[in-house]
Amino acid sequence: MDKVEPFDRYADRYEDWFGGNRFAYESELLAVKRLLPESGVGVEVGVGTGRFAEPLGIKIGVDPSARMGEVARRRGIEVIAGVGENLPFRDSQFDFVLFVTTICFLDDVERALKEAYRVLKPGGATVIGFVDKNSPLGKSYQQRKGENVFYSVATFLSVEEVVRDMERVGFKDFTFAQTIFQSLAEIDDIEPVREGYGEGSFVVVKGLKRYEQKI
Repeated sequence: MDKVEPFDRYADRYEDWFGGNRFAYESELLAVKRLLPESGVGVEVGVGTGRFAEPLGIKIGVDPSARMGEVARRRGIEVIAGVGENLPFRDSQFDFVLFVTTICFLDDVERALKEAYRVLKPGGATVIGFVDKNSPLGKSYQQRKGENVFYSVATFLSVEEVVRDMERVGFKDFTFAQTIFQSLAEIDDIEPVREGYGEGSFVVVKGLKRYEQKI
């Protein structure tokens, strides 16, 4: 619960970031939208205040922070109190599962990915947006962790580490998108979204759940 406390205490500060970094936020939103399935029923794990779920049309979210959940509900999201490592859903319920800047706050990444895999229908997608720890922004966040009330409790991951963990639980057919090619202070317009990874600081990874093989 130590990772939840900053989000309960500083929910307003979290919201302020999006206003102060509007172009970075809109760039990240476009990158996520690039890989998110265009149809089907999805859930966002770590929905926060609903900043991504609302514009992406996702109606269900999970989050352990009561304060953040209150804001998301005002945005029309059905927020269920819970954590990624123990999702309160039945097997094969969703067409896609979304994580945005959530994976670095999970207590057990592999367990959360197993849960995402479990609640997905065969052929469904898990989409993960995050700051690559090997990127300029990722390195800056790590160097200044103590100065940020949120990232002080984060464990940053590289793209390779995220893909490795996804492969371990059975995801396949990965696709990538990236954005944020400048420092946040230099961004004065929406950044481009490009395929792949290794240049942009914000990376989106999509992996698919395997179809069950018939014997």
